[in-house]
Order: sequence, then C-alpha cells, then structure tokens
Amino acid sequence: MLNFLARRLVQIVPTLFFVSVLIFSLQQLLPGDPALVMAGEERDPAVIEQIRHQYRLDQPVPVQYAYWIKGVLSGDFGESLRNKMPVRELIAQKLPVTLQLGSMAILIAFCIGIPAGIVAAVKKGTAWDYGANFFALWGISTPNFWLGIMLIFLFSIELGWLPASGYVPLTENWRASLAATIMPAFVLGNAIAAILMRHTRSAMLQVLESDYVRTARAKGLSERSVILKHAMRNALTPIITLGALELGTLLSGAVLTEQIFSIPGFGKLIVDAVFNRDYAVVQGVVLVTATVYITLNLIADVAYILVNPRLRG
Repeated sequence: MLNFLARRLVQIVPTLFFVSVLIFSLQQLLPGDPALVMAGEERDPAVIEQIRHQYRLDQPVPVQYAYWIKGVLSGDFGESLRNKMPVRELIAQKLPVTLQLGSMAILIAFCIGIPAGIVAAVKKGTAWDYGANFFALWGISTPNFWLGIMLIFLFSIELGWLPASGYVPLTENWRASLAATIMPAFVLGNAIAAILMRHTRSAMLQVLESDYVRTARAKGLSERSVILKHAMRNALTPIITLGALELGTLLSGAVLTEQIFSIPGFGKLIVDAVFNRDYAVVQGVVLVTATVYITLNLIADVAYILVNPRLRG
C-alpha cells in the first residue's frame, strides 16, 4: 500500500505542475488589461505604469509565472487586485462555504440515489423500477438554473418556507444555515443522485445474478438478509468511490448555483474575479479547486485498493 501511495503522490506532482502552467497560460488569453481596471476612470498613464510595475505585469509571461509559482509553493497566492487582500485569505473565507454546500449536496445525492437504485434493481420491471428510471432521466436532463428558479418560486415566493438567497455560517446559526443552503444543495445533488441511482441499479442487478447470491438464497436465507448482507456490500463499493469523485465535480459545478442563490462561495468569487480581471484570485481559486479534485481522486483510489487489494499492481 505504501508503494502504491508513494507512486500516486509522485504522479500528482507533474499533474499539478501542468495544471498550474495551463491556468497561468489561459489567464493571459483573457481580454482586457487588469492595470486599466485597477486604475479606475482616471486612467493616468503614470498610475497605470506604476500598477503594472508593482504587480510585475510589465514582465515577460515566463517571469510572471516564475514569481507566481514561487509564491504558491510558499503558501502565498498573491494579492487580489480589486479587494487588496491576500488571495489566501479570500480562499480561506470562501472555501468552507463551498465545501459545506458540496457536502450537503453529496449527502442528498447518496440518500436519494442509492436507495432508489437498490429498490429499482430489487423490484426490476415494476412501477418502482420505472419510477426510479424516470427520476434518473429527469435528474440528468434538468438544467440547474431552471431547477433553482423553480425551487425559489415554490418554496420562497409561494410558500415562504425558505430564504431565496443569502448565506448564514453554520457556526453562527445552524438552523438558518441549513435553511439557506438546502435548496442550492438539492440543485447540485439532483443530477448526482440520478447518476448514482443508475450505477447502483446496474451494480445491484449484476450482483443479484451472481453465484454467491444464488448460493445464499439456496441456503434458505431471507431475501432481506441476502440483499442487505451479501448483495449491497459488494455492489456499493464502486458507488462510494464514484461519490467521492463527484464531490470534486461539485466544487467546479457550484459556480452557476452559487450565483443563482447569492451564496458567497468559490463560484461567486471566481465569477467576480473574471469580470474584474483579478488574475491572482482566478489563478488561486482554480489551482485550489484542481488540487482538491486530484486529492479526492487519490482518496478514491486508495479506498478502492483497500476494498480490492488485487488492483494494487
């Protein structure tokens, strides 16, 4: 296991280096000049030149990259051109919000998708199976922005049960925090629940037709015991791995949902940064998101190896 872990960690280094180069290179292709944005309406040439020199925007791109990556390696992501704050502090403020939203979304996805997939497989060909498949098709094909607007219209405007927008920290008031994030979490988790349902149904159908399940039934075990103790344990292993990978996808997919519900997380931060040509913030947020995603991939691989040691080679 240690050899496998060391090999995977070594593979992560060039991946992160490539991601950092890609992020920095694509950033240079964005139209507009951040120095002009920072100078405001005065557009004094001396001030613009001073800003370019202060933030090394007058240096060649490779030199700018070298300074940036050197700072990143020491934990310094630079300073926000607009907020005049260290990017590290901005990330520390916004990341917990997005992680809370993503965790709630993946929890909702697991609670809906896995039971629905198990019921659909056990009751194959019945109304339960058709209903679960319809839900999966609806969940995958429904756009997040449409679902978000419909939920706001129903639960905020018509019923008045939940706030339409805003965010309350979990440590400040957990009830208000859950009320503010339950709708955006459901929007994010909806498509993942549909994906988990389809994979769970497929995995359960394969397991239920396997020899050891037939043997368990032949021994006279109850159907409940066969499903819960024998079939589910084997069928859900790849599903848990898939769920861990989807959590990484949520971090990048939260951009639109956070905008709809005015959640001050990574999504809103990066959208504002792109519109303001705030290069340092965009680079820092995208690099952290990529690092979290790669780390989750590593955790998923390790979990899979622990369950199935034959895959270590």
